Amino acid sequence: MNEALRKRLIGAAAVVVAALVVFPLLFSGDGYRERHLPSNIPEAPALPEVVEIVPEAPQLETTEAVAPPTEPRPIEPMPAPEVVSEEAPAPAPLPDLKLHEDPPVLDQQNVPVAWTLQLASFRDESNAKALRKKLVAAGHKVYSRRIGDLVKVYVGPDVQRTRLEALQTELKSDFGLNGIIVRFTTQ
Repeated sequence: MNEALRKRLIGAAAVVVAALVVFPLLFSGDGYRERHLPSNIPEAPALPEVVEIVPEAPQLETTEAVAPPTEPRPIEPMPAPEVVSEEAPAPAPLPDLKLHEDPPVLDQQNVPVAWTLQLASFRDESNAKALRKKLVAAGHKVYSRRIGDLVKVYVGPDVQRTRLEALQTELKSDFGLNGIIVRFTTQ
């Protein structure tokens, strides 16, 4: 064997022997002490004693048998309403809606078809508000909607188109507005 290899083997054997002697001295476990931490868990509570509940009410009778019929009793007549000597005013006559001429119709979703009168479109919202204020002062149902950059003013809605046609001619003579009748939608 050559000299260098023999020196290496002797050196490795010396390191192994030194490790076998020193290793048990360093890691004997003499310095380790097990720590005992106090427990924060309280003791279990005492179990309550079992109480037996006895029902106080007597048990109900069975209702399998049919009860005997009772005697019918006479019904007392209702007292006559008091008559007021003053003459009651006659009720106001109902308006004639002329439903036979222009009956309301339903669309395919069973929603009533309603119409509205579009009077004007404005770029400036203040103009639309001014027109709406005039029409409300005249007693009309008025609303406006912003569609894009325009504000449109409407009168209505109504389920009878003929009433809106009559209103259209009235508004044309009163305000000089020639509106168009369009289908009313909630959007």
